[in-house]
Amino acid sequence: LDFQDVLIMPVGAADYATGLEWIVRVYWRLGRLLGDAGYEGWLVGDEGGFGPRLRSNREAVEFVVRAIEAAGLRPGEDVTIALDVAATHFFRDGAYHLHSEGGHSLDSDAMIDRLEQWVDAFPIRSIEDGLAEEDWDGWRRLTERLGQRVWLVGDDLFATNSARVRRAIEQSTANCVLVKVNQIGTITETLDTIVTARAAGYSFVVSARSGETEDSTIADLAVGVAADSIKIGSIVRGERLAKYNQLLRIAEQMAGG
Repeated sequence: LDFQDVLIMPVGAADYATGLEWIVRVYWRLGRLLGDAGYEGWLVGDEGGFGPRLRSNREAVEFVVRAIEAAGLRPGEDVTIALDVAATHFFRDGAYHLHSEGGHSLDSDAMIDRLEQWVDAFPIRSIEDGLAEEDWDGWRRLTERLGQRVWLVGDDLFATNSARVRRAIEQSTANCVLVKVNQIGTITETLDTIVTARAAGYSFVVSARSGETEDSTIADLAVGVAADSIKIGSIVRGERLAKYNQLLRIAEQMAGG
């Protein structure tokens, strides 16, 4: 696949425990659907997600929608989809090369058209790095087209750097910042980026990274700064579960007063 991840967001859950249960239900339903479709022996990715050799990015999203429904949940109401496009990785010579989508090479406007078609077709709530990190003009046009409909999240675009966030604010680019503590290097710089984003009305998502450990600091950080969301990864692999479990402990403590 060209895209890095297809994730789910349990937006309709009344509380954290319910949301976590929904994630687990969808994950295991997805595994069963993949097996029934003949995708046996798939790999598990660095962040715990399934890694079958699907035919296209679109097929991956379709499988996730079916898994949401198979789990007895409503796509778009109970659970929505988040795409991590990671477009920088397939951007070369001024074009986006989508090998799993018929080998098409798209300019920025055509790539924006493709993303808009997906938002029209699927219950997508968030698109991360929908364009390459230095395609600033494209990002501005993407924001004009989709900024009122979905989160347009910058990861590679911002690199948790407040200076790049300020540039985006000045250019009305993106509307959500992915925050990774060990990307910028210090808690102080991370908080500076969060303050900058929040002051401009941008949403922000505290995120884990590839190559994680069982340290659960980002769970505490996400709650402490009242992040709009947290991106951890799948519900397998100990370094991912450590964060989910810490959030569960925090939720229980807060519920108990």
